[in-house]
Amino acid sequence: MVTLLLVCCLSRRLLVSSLIVCFLAAAAAAAAAAAAAAATAPGFVFARARGKCTPQYWSSRAESWPKMVPQMSTVSNVFGSRAFERFRYDLTLLEAASRSDDLGNAFAGLVKESTAALLNSYARKGYPYSAWEIKTLVIQALVSKQAAALQAQRFRHANQACNHLHF
Repeated sequence: MVTLLLVCCLSRRLLVSSLIVCFLAAAAAAAAAAAAAAATAPGFVFARARGKCTPQYWSSRAESWPKMVPQMSTVSNVFGSRAFERFRYDLTLLEAASRSDDLGNAFAGLVKESTAALLNSYARKGYPYSAWEIKTLVIQALVSKQAAALQAQRFRHANQACNHLHF
C-alpha cells in the first residue's frame, strides 16, 4: 500500500512538472510571436491608404508641407474659379486633404487626392505630375462626376505609387 501511494505521488509530480513545462513553452512561443509581429507592424495604421504621399500623410504633417503651398490657401485660389463653383469659397487645402466624405463623393475625392498630388509635385522628386498639370487636370475633371471620379482615381494611384520614390 505504501508503495502504491509513493508511485501515485510521483506520478502527480511528474504530471504537474510536465504541465508546467508545456505552459512555459507555450508562453515563450506566444511571446516570440508577439515580438515578431511588433517588429513588423507600424505603431499607427491609417484606416485607408498610408504612406508619405497620401492625403492622410499631408493632413497630419504640417511641418512637411512645401513652403510654396500654404496650408491655409483656399482650394479656389489654388485650383481656380471652377473649384470655387464646386466647393466652399473658404475650403482650405489642409481641410481638403483631411476630408473624410470622399467615399462615394466624386468631387470630394478629387479635391482630396488633387491636394495631395499638388503637394507631392512640389515635395517629391520624380512625381509623375507637375503642379501645372495637376491644376489643369482638376479644372478639366470638374465638368462631371464621372470625370472627377476618374481623375481622383488617377491621382490616388500616383499618390500611392509615390511611396516607392526616393525623397
